Amino acid sequence: MIDFSLTPEIEDVRKRVRAFVEEHVLPLEMDRENYDDHENLRGDLCDGLRAKARDVGLWCPQMPKARGGMDLPFVGQAVMYEEANRSIFGPVCFNCAAPDDGNMRVLEQVATEAQKAQWLQPIVDGEVRSAFAMTEPHPGGGSDPAMIQTHAERKGDAWVVNGHKWFITGAAWAEHFILMAKTSDDPRRGLTAFLFHRDQPGFELGRRIAIMGPEEHGGHCEVAFRDMELPDENRLMEVGDGLKVTQIRLGPARLTHCMRWLGLAKRCMEIASEYIAEREGFGVKLADRESVQIKMGELAHEIQVGRLLVMHAAWMLDRGDYARKEVSMAKVHVANLLHKAADTAIQLNGARGYSKDTILEWVYRYARQARLVDGADEVHNMVLARFYAKEGRDFWSWGA
Repeated sequence: MIDFSLTPEIEDVRKRVRAFVEEHVLPLEMDRENYDDHENLRGDLCDGLRAKARDVGLWCPQMPKARGGMDLPFVGQAVMYEEANRSIFGPVCFNCAAPDDGNMRVLEQVATEAQKAQWLQPIVDGEVRSAFAMTEPHPGGGSDPAMIQTHAERKGDAWVVNGHKWFITGAAWAEHFILMAKTSDDPRRGLTAFLFHRDQPGFELGRRIAIMGPEEHGGHCEVAFRDMELPDENRLMEVGDGLKVTQIRLGPARLTHCMRWLGLAKRCMEIASEYIAEREGFGVKLADRESVQIKMGELAHEIQVGRLLVMHAAWMLDRGDYARKEVSMAKVHVANLLHKAADTAIQLNGARGYSKDTILEWVYRYARQARLVDGADEVHNMVLARFYAKEGRDFWSWGA
């Protein structure tokens, strides 16, 4: 049975995250001196907030307690991430921001104990940042991992990697990398995942690609591999399991994006609500105008739809289901919702919304990437169409 009530433990987490964001994180948004050159939270301030969050037990909600995390179920993570991203700086403070969030999950799930000690635990402890190196320029792999051109050739007990990746999120700050490389021409088992450190000979960090929106810490970079030699012990799972690694990582990662985006969408509506309650035009407060009420009502409705889609998918993941269909539905809806929320709030704030006096223009530029990252809208809609072609009316089954 789906139960939307929160356990006392999760409700306590929600309240504590809300209070932490209110007291420690939100005030930093107001002063542009707190931003770095790429419009994210300045590194020294970020480190300080991460230390505070860890001290009060609000750290790594996705990791087991034995590893230093909070061991929240997906439903609990949905609640926490939504609260965390009331601020544009929130998730990174609790070590639940992309790409570290997804990288920690997949390493915890599939890495050996020795690999976890070397590659995972430092990320959990906040000592290093990480990146997932998969996307390539044409004709390489993007939404279709089977097109990956970067290749790893076995050489005794080692692998020699050559290739070119781009738009690798966080690469400029990352020390630990997960790499997807081609190891055979098998259409299903042709990819293998590897782990490497940024100091590995043969790894080259290229340009930090300028983007439309504000950036995650470490930006979006091009990287190259020139005869980079890795020991076989750096291989993640078995040879040919690379596609499995991407599926294990990207499914939950797409949903956690949605969890965070819901927090930003709600924040946009909050900023709009505060402004229209005070702003008057032609003798009438904006909040009293029917046209404005319609916009706010539509937005409130679509945010709640997004929350229900996310919670349903989170509930299914907690039951051990892959929830591929449910995650795709949430991803398409919430990505478009975030853009609409920012756009509506800017419209209602007028010139103020278009300025940097609020974070709305920041969210608006950030929101455009939501319909692209971790699978474009079109890819997810194709996935849903295939599910419908296979399931027919059972597409809308409530499940067992």
